[in-house]
Amino acid sequence: MTPWEIRGRELANCNCNYGCPCQFGVLPTTGSCEAAVAFEIDKGHYGDVKLDGLRAAGVYKWPGAIHHGNGQMQLVIDDRADPKQRAALEAIMTGADTEEMATMWFVFSKMAPNKHKTLYSRIETALDPDERIGEVKVDNVFDIQAKPIPNIVSGLPHRIRINLTQGFEFIQAEMASASTKTKGGAIELNNNNNTHAHFAELHMTGSGVVHH
Repeated sequence: MTPWEIRGRELANCNCNYGCPCQFGVLPTTGSCEAAVAFEIDKGHYGDVKLDGLRAAGVYKWPGAIHHGNGQMQLVIDDRADPKQRAALEAIMTGADTEEMATMWFVFSKMAPNKHKTLYSRIETALDPDERIGEVKVDNVFDIQAKPIPNIVSGLPHRIRINLTQGFEFIQAEMASASTKTKGGAIELNNNNNTHAHFAELHMTGSGVVHH
């Protein structure tokens, strides 16, 4: 297998209640799963192909829980990436050169046999995990707006984290609220309005999450 490593962060928004039932082994809030995710890569490589400074994204949709399969997905890769970088990111995000079940990309790809053509677009991100504020703009595909979860009584920002000791995506994530508007691409999301979001630092290889 080609060795690879990614360091960076992500913002994900799905259609479920805050906290995301998947993180607790519970079925989706409304029975189905729809998500948009964006990734900032600070440092990375796939073999000898450098991925530093690039971005990527994905739109995913399942008729039921993710582990029930039969989903669809469409990847979006930074239009600044050269052909080798595009091929490298697509390989990583479809689970190639990854141990079985070791990363969310492997799982999502395995559970989404209906794969739409990968797009190459401008991806803009402004992520502040500590403040739980973020914005993602993927040209002609989707926008995400994220904000802190409001306290149910006072409306002030409510801060909560999830720690996963054996997860395949992150070790720790900041919970947030977000909305996604799809505006092109092959997958339309209609239910991601002030729903679960998380910000997470990523450090992954083909063997999974790197624990320090």
